[in-house]
Amino acid sequence: MSFPDQAKNFLSHIDKATSNHGLLNQFNSQTGLPRSYAVLAFSGVYLVLVFLNIGGIGQLLSNIAGFVIPGYYSLIALNTPSKSDDSKLLAYWVVFAFLNVAEFWSKAILYWIPFYFLFKTFFLIYIGVPAFGGAELIYSSLIKPFSEKYVGVGGKLSHEIDEIAEGVSSAVEI
Repeated sequence: MSFPDQAKNFLSHIDKATSNHGLLNQFNSQTGLPRSYAVLAFSGVYLVLVFLNIGGIGQLLSNIAGFVIPGYYSLIALNTPSKSDDSKLLAYWVVFAFLNVAEFWSKAILYWIPFYFLFKTFFLIYIGVPAFGGAELIYSSLIKPFSEKYVGVGGKLSHEIDEIAEGVSSAVEI
């Protein structure tokens, strides 16, 4: 299949998927253009704003991409009987939390990386869409080995936290 055919299929898929959205239907009826054009235009403007990061808008939009897409999939997963989608999204939230903590401590350095928020947005989309499997890959290769060693049952950090919690609860009772 040639690239123009793939593009037409992609645009027709967007049109079908957005057929019952009122705002996009209004765009279609007023302009005579397909709904997919509005979706692509919005996506393009969104990515330009992330790229430019004027007034910190790139950071805000990047975080919205990191919350909205997986949040939507999480709400769907909570209403399904299957647990496989739950574990995929739980892996996402663990990776997302790990990224936010790492970003907090290195924010001064990250602001000097060109296109950081654009790359972060694409990364968040990659790990946020369960079909890509990015969160599971990052979790299993980077975070899980660390968590098994330090946080898991019998891990060093887990034991220390239990001792501190026991000490705090003893001190409160006195």
